[in-house]
This record gives sequence, structure tokens and C-alpha cells, in this order.
Amino acid sequence: MRKQFIKTYEKVISADDKQVLLLGDIGVFGFRNAFAAYPSRVFNIGILEPATIGLAAGMAKTGLKPTIHTIAPFLVERAFEQIKIDFGYQQLACNLVSVGSSYDYAALGCTHHCPGDVGILQYIPDIEIVIPGSAEEFDRLFSESQDNGKTTYYRLSEKSHSYNFEVQFGKANVVKKGRDLTVVTFGPILEQVYAAVESLDVTLLYYSTISPFDEDALRNNLTPSQKILLIEPFYSGTMVEKVSHALRGKKVSIQSLGVPREFLRNYGSAQEHDRALGFTVENIEKYIKAFKDE
Repeated sequence: MRKQFIKTYEKVISADDKQVLLLGDIGVFGFRNAFAAYPSRVFNIGILEPATIGLAAGMAKTGLKPTIHTIAPFLVERAFEQIKIDFGYQQLACNLVSVGSSYDYAALGCTHHCPGDVGILQYIPDIEIVIPGSAEEFDRLFSESQDNGKTTYYRLSEKSHSYNFEVQFGKANVVKKGRDLTVVTFGPILEQVYAAVESLDVTLLYYSTISPFDEDALRNNLTPSQKILLIEPFYSGTMVEKVSHALRGKKVSIQSLGVPREFLRNYGSAQEHDRALGFTVENIEKYIKAFKDE
């Protein structure tokens, strides 16, 4: 996805002289061509994330269109207040593009983990949140939404799913229809989830945009059991409020399989964390069957 981000953004900046890119000391080599072509509009601000948000807000106030790119915990958690006040409160537009979501940088430990990014950003009114599941999805979603006058967070991952869906900004994809329960999932983890439900009689909804949330897709695809399983590649339960709001007035049962709300103190790879936390095809299938039979 990061390589696609570079390709996609280079097309955007070449077509619009109001576009500016601010990097947090990552992606500098990847954007070397953009640095050379647009030296007055591409900057490496360094490890100064709160200041970068403030600088970008000032640029936005003058009519420029900033995009900021760095690692998720430093972009979201370290600079949260600046995003809230400088962009949210002032209703300015910006594209926030992260990498390293949840525990993609597992080998670097908890300082580089960020399973809380989606949850915390949802507290900023009107912010948009996009979780592409592949490079192709990012290209399409960024191209659709990057110039819509909003603050938009794009959660890039080192992982991708292998499926090809015609995703649309703000819309869910109905991947599979069934009767036992409704499974709702997000971003790259679709790879494991789709394989797990292939032989099961369940409905599978896939969201590549979280905010705005496609409530109609959920309401129109509830199964007779009224059971909903959220499989979340971030903190477990993050999406419960949005799902509950979409289904207000209905008697439903909601469970979540997500990242536990605890520090992941073990080192290793993201794939090893997946296995340890139960994000495997076998465990997801087992979890779904157990929920169905309750």
C-alpha cells in the first residue's frame, strides 16, 4: 500500500498546484521524485508530529491542500489534540495517511503499535476514516475522497487481502449472503475472514470506509438470528457504537473478535501476533460457529 500511496499521490500533486506533502521522517526516499519535482510543496518536517499538524492547518487556512504521512502512533496518538483543534474544530481539510496500524511494526514493540487509532479519531466530529484492504482499494478511495473538503484518515497496512472488489468511498460491500448471522469486517483482515466463512451459511459485509459508516448496508443485510459478529483489526469493540446506532430500535446480539485492550508486550512479526490473538482462518471459523450455536 505504501508504494501505491506514492504512485497515487504523485498523480495528485502533479495535477493540482495547491497540494502539499508533509512527511514525518518516513517515506523520504520513496518520495524522492516528488521532492525533486516540487521542492516548494514537499517537505520532510521530521519527528515533530504536533508541530506538523499545526503547520498543515496554517497551510490549509491559506487555501493549500495538505497531506501528512507518518507512522500511526505518532500521527494519531501523539498529535491527537492538534488534529482535534487545528483541523476538527476549525473545520479544515487535510489528508492524514498512516502506516504501521495496530501492530504491523511488531518487531519495534509497543511504542510503534497503534490499535487505538480508529477508536480515538472517532471522537473528532465529522472526521472521515478509511481502511483500504489493498493497494488497489487505496488508489480508488484516496482518488475519490482526497479533495472533498474534509479531514480524512487513511489507515495503510503492511498487509493486503487478495480479493478484488469495486469499493466505493462511504459504502460497504456485500461479499456473501447467508442466514445464520452477519459477519462485519474491515480492511486487510478480510483475507482470513473470507476464507473462514466460505463454507458457512453467513452474510459477510466488508467495510473499507468506517466514517461515514454505511448504515443501510448493515440494516438491509441482517440475518433472521439478528446476530452480528464484528471482526476488527483494531481494538475489540471499536465499532460497536456505530453498529448499535445503525440498528437502534432492533433487538440484536453483537460480539467482537478484535485486538484485546492490553499492551502486546511480546516481540516478533505481525503474523505471529495474528496467530497469538486468534486472527487465523481456523480460529475465526471456530468463533463464528460457537456464536451461531449460542
